[in-house]
Amino acid sequence: MSPLVLAASIALSSLASPCFAQVDQIRAEPELIAILAKDDAPRADKAMACKRLTVYGSPAAVPELAKLLSDAELASWTRIALEAIPGNEADSALRDACASLSGKLLVGTINSIGVRRDQAAVEMLAGQLKNSDPQVAVAAAFALGKIGGADATSALRAALASDSETVRSAVAAGCVLCAEQALAAGDAAGAVEVYDQVRSAKVPQQRIVEATRGAIIAHGADGIPLLVETLRSPEKKLFYVALQTAREMPSQELATALLAEVASASPDRAPLIVQALADMPGTVDVQTIVELAATASSKEVRVAAIEAIGRTGDASCVAPLLTIATESEDLVAPVKAALVNIPDEAVNQEVVARLPEAQGDVDAQLLIEVVGLRRIEATDALVKALDSSRPAVRHAALESLGRTVAPERLGLLVNQVVSPKHSEDFDAAVTALKTGAIRMPDREAAAEDLSAVVEDAPPAAQVAILEILGSMGGPHALKTLAGYGGGDNVDLKDTSSRLMGQWMTADAAPVLLKLATTGPADKFQVRAMRGYIRIARQFVMPEPERVAMCAEAMQACKQDTERKMVLEVLQRYPSRGTLKLAIEATQSGNLRDEAKTAVQKIGEKLKDDAEAQAMLKKAGL
Repeated sequence: MSPLVLAASIALSSLASPCFAQVDQIRAEPELIAILAKDDAPRADKAMACKRLTVYGSPAAVPELAKLLSDAELASWTRIALEAIPGNEADSALRDACASLSGKLLVGTINSIGVRRDQAAVEMLAGQLKNSDPQVAVAAAFALGKIGGADATSALRAALASDSETVRSAVAAGCVLCAEQALAAGDAAGAVEVYDQVRSAKVPQQRIVEATRGAIIAHGADGIPLLVETLRSPEKKLFYVALQTAREMPSQELATALLAEVASASPDRAPLIVQALADMPGTVDVQTIVELAATASSKEVRVAAIEAIGRTGDASCVAPLLTIATESEDLVAPVKAALVNIPDEAVNQEVVARLPEAQGDVDAQLLIEVVGLRRIEATDALVKALDSSRPAVRHAALESLGRTVAPERLGLLVNQVVSPKHSEDFDAAVTALKTGAIRMPDREAAAEDLSAVVEDAPPAAQVAILEILGSMGGPHALKTLAGYGGGDNVDLKDTSSRLMGQWMTADAAPVLLKLATTGPADKFQVRAMRGYIRIARQFVMPEPERVAMCAEAMQACKQDTERKMVLEVLQRYPSRGTLKLAIEATQSGNLRDEAKTAVQKIGEKLKDDAEAQAMLKKAGL
């Protein structure tokens, strides 16, 4: 039986075996040890006993556990316990077992020694580095790395010249682990020595990357030259580890070195160095980054610098960013993002103060857009911008008003929709009003204000405001749409019925039913009925309410197409009530086949409901 199969048997035993369930409850160590010592004890019970000894075991359990280290099925379970039990006894058991084990069992035992960091095992593990089985040698290398210390480090350094590339890679990883422990213990010089040996060894690049990072950190401030050298490496992994390491050890001296590298780095690397600088706050003056954004020859570097300003800048960056935007149209988007993202609240005052002075298309539009995106209160300035001769500026002002206007001034946007000064501003005004109305804290009050102007508004504005009311939702908006849905104006009736058919709350159902059953039989009635059925089909509601809606729809429908839609709803929600309606529908000649199908499907889902089955039998179905 493989360990995987044994694990599966344990899972099954936990459900079916009384013996196993009993082991699972044992807390007394002697009882658990007795299970291990009993030759005829189920193997699943022994596995569970090992697991329990992880919590309740002591050195007293080690002798019986040690006997299982050579058992292919139970070795992994016993090692879990031995890894957890305190005391030298468990260490000795694991060390002693290595003399007689091989293959996977030896690998697992060595791994457990590494988990326990047994210093006494270093000499034995050093010997295993030369084992003919590369997997054993790899396990020994990692175990020595976890144990650490001078002896383990010496053994690993000596093995870096192994003939096996696989073993050399593991030995290098072990060396890095030892160096990390040495550095943590205060031996930076010793750590550097190990890191440097790994860096010069014939090992996979990943190990060199790990050692390079460690060497830079171990050198401290003196590691900057090595970091810069690594930045210049043609190997991408080394370049990226240099960037990451720079973020781990920020300093003004390092920032200065990185800035110097920006000028000589390749176009694809220089922006990444700038991004690393942005992740080292307080190490570089923001004006230095501003200058880089303004003067760098590479657009990519300028964009990276602008993005860095957005993360670390302050109000003093507003003016130079505006200058950059006006001089370089292709940088307007990143400048806008930076102005929006700068965390300094003083930016808001700086932006508002500069609005009256903005004369060009770019800076005026940019500042106005930033007002909206930063949610700055500047309503008067935005209203003034609505008189601009430039459509782009007016549209930006409308968009920002939608994002910032206060409830008491929402009428400004209503007026722009009802009576726009420029016809080309209508769509922008509608979008702004929709944005503003939806974000109002009291949507019902806003819906009431919008509803009040529909009657006297121009036709296009009427339709637009109804669309906005549909997006807002709520009782007052529904009431307004219901009124126009039952009116004589065909355009408003069309818009209202469509919007109510898409309503997102069930309170539209009575309104839709009324529209579907009154007035002339036209497309609006059909639309209303389908909207009503949609609510019954899609919305969460008490089952009796759904059944009642379906019954109403069956009676009110004027076309079989809609009645078939109701039958689909009945099938979706099987209950005695929906079954009753489906049975009744079988009496309709045009729907007989579809209704019988619905009855059959509902009946299948209610096969365990005696009353439902009685209904079917009585109906002869």
